[in-house]
Amino acid sequence: MSTAADKAYSGIRALILDGTLAAGEQLKEEELADRIGVSRTPIRDALRRLEAEFFVTRSDSQRSFVADQSVEDIDEIFTLRAMLEGHVAARAATVGGPGLAAKLRKIVDSAGDPSDVDAFLDHNADFHAEVLAGAGSERLATMLARLVSQPIVHRTARNYDAGQFERSLAEHRELVDAIDRGDAEWARSVMTSHIRRAFHVFEAATQSLSREK
Repeated sequence: MSTAADKAYSGIRALILDGTLAAGEQLKEEELADRIGVSRTPIRDALRRLEAEFFVTRSDSQRSFVADQSVEDIDEIFTLRAMLEGHVAARAATVGGPGLAAKLRKIVDSAGDPSDVDAFLDHNADFHAEVLAGAGSERLATMLARLVSQPIVHRTARNYDAGQFERSLAEHRELVDAIDRGDAEWARSVMTSHIRRAFHVFEAATQSLSREK
């Protein structure tokens, strides 16, 4: 992929993730080209790539929009994540054991201020990436890539309050304990409930916004 296409892809993806480009917003090639500083061709290529990754949807008239998924769509995403990441955690407990647990404990212990959402997102990404690496399966990594990079993961974390951040960290610590013990089913259970709880945070926030409208 060319440098211009990489720049276009990274630029549009970042604008979607930070909420600058909101769900349902139309993506106009000329405006994006001016904003990012590339021609329309790499913008077009980037939009196709983002469509394949579910960040962007295309209408029958071939207009592109930031993906605006229903609660049912999001539930399916989190259900698939829970299934896959639960298996990742179980495999990590079997393959990684105490060595992996030691690496994960350092990440958990380095977690910063729970009120800093961006710092939490970085911490969370590092933790889950290390668990995935510890599972030692490229196939699982490929299957999870699209689900974990969804904008909804970022939007969900932005709905956490201090108590929910602490709960998430506590679940990370429990997962480390399960991996340290080499208990695959314990690890699977912790990860599955961790992902499902995150979905319900998103669901509650969505319902709250709907009542306000």
